[in-house]
Order: sequence, then C-alpha cells, then structure tokens
Amino acid sequence: MRNVLYTNMDGALLKGTDVEIKRSIKPAIKLIRITTVPASLLILLRNQLKFMSRFYNVLAVSSPGRELEDVQFSEGVPTVAVKMSRAITPLQDIRAIYLLYRLFKKEKPAIVHTHTPKAGFVGMIAARLAGVPIRLHTVAGLPLIEKKGLKRKMLEWVEVVTYAGATKVYPNSHKLASFISEKKYCKPAKLKILGNGSSNGIDTDFFKLNAGIAAEATKIKEQLSIGENDFVFVFVGRLVRDKGVEELVEAFNIIRAKDLQVKLLLVGCFEPELDPLNKKTARQIETDTNIIHVGFKKDIRPYLAISHALTFPSYREGFPNVPLQAGCFDLPSIVSDVNGCNEIISHGKNGLLVPAKNSHALAEAMKNLYTDKSLYNMLKNNSRQTIVNRYDQKHFWNLLLREYQNQVNEYAAL
Repeated sequence: MRNVLYTNMDGALLKGTDVEIKRSIKPAIKLIRITTVPASLLILLRNQLKFMSRFYNVLAVSSPGRELEDVQFSEGVPTVAVKMSRAITPLQDIRAIYLLYRLFKKEKPAIVHTHTPKAGFVGMIAARLAGVPIRLHTVAGLPLIEKKGLKRKMLEWVEVVTYAGATKVYPNSHKLASFISEKKYCKPAKLKILGNGSSNGIDTDFFKLNAGIAAEATKIKEQLSIGENDFVFVFVGRLVRDKGVEELVEAFNIIRAKDLQVKLLLVGCFEPELDPLNKKTARQIETDTNIIHVGFKKDIRPYLAISHALTFPSYREGFPNVPLQAGCFDLPSIVSDVNGCNEIISHGKNGLLVPAKNSHALAEAMKNLYTDKSLYNMLKNNSRQTIVNRYDQKHFWNLLLREYQNQVNEYAAL
C-alpha cells in the first residue's frame, strides 16, 4: 500500500492508503487557478484549464466581468468572481484576501495556482491562511523593474510576501529566475522553470496561416487601406509607456522621414489609468494616417497575417506571448534585449535585438528589415520553426501536469 491524496464526501483533502482511496466517494483533486483579470485566463492561458480539467477538478477565479463568463464557456470549467485591483489598493486587497480565504475553506482545494502580481499576492496569503497544502505561483514579469524609490520598495515587498506564501514559484523565463534569485526575493530552491519558459506555450496549430485567416486578412487589408507595396510593422499589446510605444512611434517617424513605404499597425488599447503615453504620442496615434490603431482584438491572427514584421520594444517582460505568436506566422521580430524577449528571439536568427528605450536603435533595425531583403527572408524563414521546436503548447501542458502530480505525490508522502 502507498500513501495518496483523496477527497471525502465533503470535499476535504485527506491522505491515506490505496485501500482508503477506493472507499472515497469523490476522488478528484481540486485545483483552483487565479488571475487578477479574466482576460489572462481567457487569452494568456487559453485552453490550459480545459486540458487540466481532464485530470483535476478545476475552478477558475478572477475579477468579475463578461470575460469571466466567457472563460466558463470556452474552458468548460466553473468560475467564481472575486474583485481584485491591479493598482495599490490596501482596503480592496484585504477584502479580496478575506473572500478568497472563505472560498478556499469552502472548496478545500489541494492546489491553488496563481498568476499575475496582485492575484499572487492576495491568493498566496489567503491560501496559506486557509491551510491549502500546495500553493503555486507563476511569475510572468515584474512591474517593479521599471519603478524607483518607495513604490519599488513596496512592490518588492509584495513579491517577497507572495513567494513566502507559495510552496513553489515558477518564473516563466530563465533570466527572470536569475533576477529573483539575485535580489533574494526567495530561496533559489523554491524556484523552477518549466521547459524552455513561458506560461502556456504556444498552440502552433492555432497560430498558423490557413485559407480562412488569409481570406479575413484580405478583407481587413482593404478596410484599412493597406497597399500591396506597404511594409507593415505590427505591435500587439497594451498601448502604455513601459511597452515602448513612445519609442516605437518615434522610431516610425525616423524611418518614414527616409521615404520608406511603411505602415505601423497597433493592436491593443490605451490604459491611461495605469501607465499613460505622453499626450503627443497618443495624439499622433489617433491622427496619423500611416499609423493604424485597431484597438483590442480577441483574434489577432488576421492582423499578423497582413503584417511583415513584429516590433515589440518593451521595457520589461517575463516571457511574452506576442513574439511566439508572430513567429508562428513567419514574422521576424524586433524586440528589446530584455528578459524573456531575448530568450525567444536569437539576434540574426529569427529576429533582431535592440536596447530598450532606444528609438534610434529601433529605427535602424526597422530600416534594415525593410531595405535588406536577404536578411529579412533569412529571419522570416527561421521564425516559425524556431518557435515550434522550443515552445509547443501540448508539451508545456504535460510538463505542468507532471509538476502538479509531483507536488501532490510529495505532499502525500509527508
């Protein structure tokens, strides 16, 4: 006989022998996944919860909204709404901790797995207080990297508290793990990177050009008045300062002054309440006919299909999905030489690396892709296969599933 985990009729997590588990009415182990906003469940973790629900009793938790209802439909798992703020809001955070604590005491999960900074902070505290045995947190970027002074110290404290509450921490890139270890936010033994990085891998079958996407792309191209000879640089993400959007617009101005036939396609929304662009940049985005702003799109594939290269000059990242998605559409990427980006993109192989916050270096890289056809074609030809070889989604899901099973087995053996 061996020790295993099981749940009784009330859903309580118990340890027992093989014989005892056969007497259990409800053997499925409960897994609760939490993000601050439902878009992270819906987009960043797309289909992962559906896969895990084949092996665990999965419950998804995030802030309320229509998108959380979409998660229930698309992932096929129940959801619970708990309001969480992405800003620093102590009173609201205390309430979120209390609500999550009550939820955990009611649901009695074996595993709570959090993503995003605020969900990690309130979720790990609540899970520890509720006695949840396996508490996991994925780190997919650190906003504190771009902060200074008191705000940075506060954000560092949040990370330390989050990691202290977790039994295991999963940075989604190797360089992010090194940064956390160097800053001593937690002991290195608590850190683990799954595979080559990422939080969800990439569905290389979904992000692939087909006849339907090509037809939709043709319509969009006509609607946006993009000419056959226009070279389209695309950016996908939040239109905020720390994504490098100000430098991107400035770089675009530099290359357009050289009479290059280029367009800049921006797919994403402004977030003026968190990290606003300067007024000059925001105004140009909305008025410049060569800058095409289409807002947030649930399906970015047709927009990648009408583009020639990705520009992603972010100041900081954990392990971004956008270069993975663009690469699957054979797009070379120009990305900042920062954590995550420089693990996906190899300079001169499937894209180009440029220093963060440097509009002139970005402009030079954009010009090189436009003018040097042999360089462009070489990077383009390598783009998709590089992503397929390293970041296939199903492989990542199985690594995470194995990690869950290992954590459960380790707890059962105690």
